[in-house]
Amino acid sequence: MIKRIRFILLFFGIFILVNQNSFAQQELTSSEKFHKTSGDVLVGLLPALSLTSTFIWKDGQKGTWQFSKSLVSTIAITWGLKLLIDKERPNGESLNSFPSGHTSVSFASAAFIQKRYGWKYGVPAYVLAGYVGFSRIEANKHDEWDVLAGAIIGTGMSYLFTKPFDKENNINISSGFMDDTPTLKVTYTF
Repeated sequence: MIKRIRFILLFFGIFILVNQNSFAQQELTSSEKFHKTSGDVLVGLLPALSLTSTFIWKDGQKGTWQFSKSLVSTIAITWGLKLLIDKERPNGESLNSFPSGHTSVSFASAAFIQKRYGWKYGVPAYVLAGYVGFSRIEANKHDEWDVLAGAIIGTGMSYLFTKPFDKENNINISSGFMDDTPTLKVTYTF
């Protein structure tokens, strides 16, 4: 239990560190402010839901580890590209527009939920992640290319590291013959 609490604290510490903005904020219109705020809330909520899902379905540390690898690699690639590309934001406040970090984190979370637990839970998660991308465009923080790149990075990393959750025991039993000798094969997939 202590390890889980440490992991959650580390996760949110990294999240807060990554989302700090050292540039002065421009005054936003009421519509931009609404979309920015709702996107900011969802970018924290989606990873929290993804992480919580691993405890709800009691899939041990496998789901937690898979989500951790997906999220950390998504953040690393996103920020690496931001530092390499230096694209100016549409509102001119900084040079870290490409790709959208909010979108990449949101889509990494949605793709994790979809791939791990199926489309029944994935569709609502993707809708929320899509709204986060939309909110970044509406808040004048990113353009469509920034958001598309963030969605591709987040989805790709989760698909790379996430395996579907199987509630059943992953035991396969088969029989056959090898050189006229009856055989029994038992396979357990971790």
